[in-house]
Amino acid sequence: MSNISLIIEERAANIGNFMVGRLLPFREKRAVGPFVFIDHMGPAHLSDHENMDVPPHPHIGLSTLTFLFEGSIMHRDSLGTELEIKPGAVNWMTAGKGIVHSERTPEYLRQSDKMLHGLQIWVALPKELEQMDPNFTHVEADDIPAWEEDSVSYKLIAGEAFGKKSPVPVYSPLYFIEIKSKEAKKINIGSHLFGESGLYILEGSIKNGEHVYDPRQILITTEASLCEFEIAENSTVYIFGGQPFPEEHFIFWNFVSSDKELIEKAKKDWTEQTFPKVPGETEFVPLPEPRIK
Repeated sequence: MSNISLIIEERAANIGNFMVGRLLPFREKRAVGPFVFIDHMGPAHLSDHENMDVPPHPHIGLSTLTFLFEGSIMHRDSLGTELEIKPGAVNWMTAGKGIVHSERTPEYLRQSDKMLHGLQIWVALPKELEQMDPNFTHVEADDIPAWEEDSVSYKLIAGEAFGKKSPVPVYSPLYFIEIKSKEAKKINIGSHLFGESGLYILEGSIKNGEHVYDPRQILITTEASLCEFEIAENSTVYIFGGQPFPEEHFIFWNFVSSDKELIEKAKKDWTEQTFPKVPGETEFVPLPEPRIK
């Protein structure tokens, strides 16, 4: 019997001057554990006159996780952080009651051809922490727990699993795991997982029962503890999930909260430009019109 309850296909979305593949939220599945948003960026070949430029924009009620496979992004925020993220490292920005940041191609790459490929993820905060002070953490690639078992490579990018803990400072029980294999292998990790769980296929394929699943799909399990599949040779997948929150979280644009009034306040504050500023930045992304979902 299959342990897959839902298959989500990657959908194209525009984030300004850059196209991404949107995976979450999905009309039939708004969140997986505390994970409420996942964008697959690229792989994009950018020429010497093309650059990623996402001007200052606000967030509340969530933590963002940026994880690159290729390329580089310069992160600037209203805390005064100015830091370049490279492949394998993690940028973890907790918005809490409000933060503003920009994401751009670093200056030294703006006149050259380059690649950009990675994941942008939002993790909702527990209700009692939605109004916490914002903060930012950068974790280098070498500090991410990594190990090999039966010729399969694992990384615990965030959270806790396999008796290990990532240095990324999460605020609820969760896990974000990378699994890479050069050989076809059977993977059985359900005993290490909990709560809700999703599997994203970046490259290669997996087999579950008689079905084969290809890249750019998220598979949502019916029971995380039964997570078992066959990974094909030269494949990379990501397992993410954790304990869901008891209350519903609403999303409007870059704002996430269990309280719609906090979202309305954030909308007003951004329209009136009373959010904190990003030093050295004068542009900003205007508030869009869509309804709270």
